Amino acid sequence: MPLIHLTTVIHAPLKRVFDLSRSITLHKRSMEHLQEEAVKGRTSGLIEYDETVTWRAKHLRKMRELTTRITAMQKHHYFCDEMEKGDFTFMKHEHHFHEIENGTVVIDIFEFGTPYGTLGRWVEKLYLKKYMKRLLQQRNKIIKEYAESEKWRVILD
Repeated sequence: MPLIHLTTVIHAPLKRVFDLSRSITLHKRSMEHLQEEAVKGRTSGLIEYDETVTWRAKHLRKMRELTTRITAMQKHHYFCDEMEKGDFTFMKHEHHFHEIENGTVVIDIFEFGTPYGTLGRWVEKLYLKKYMKRLLQQRNKIIKEYAESEKWRVILD
């Protein structure tokens, strides 16, 4: 089972970074290149504990849907989303937030599994883990860009 661990330093207040990380609107902007949209559940605003969102996006030349639920949340410090329905056998994404003197450290821990036995494991190792890591890095780059500028006001005000 692949495990992706990312650490991102964002020079912005903890609460702002936490809220931008839960923003459906900002997530859509970070994944525009995949034509990603929220189609069911929470489709705008800030996702909260026990809410779901179904995303539709073009991955690997095919439109796919993924439904996740926020299964845990400790305001401003942690939340976790887990797959309820989608192409993976399972998916869990933990988001950790730590305040530092000049901003916030964001730690993403992302685990997933694929079907198709040995073939699926090969695809994970040779391609899918790198693909998913790039998506998470792109998402964090956009969160950082908005949090460190005045752009955040467009999303959170």
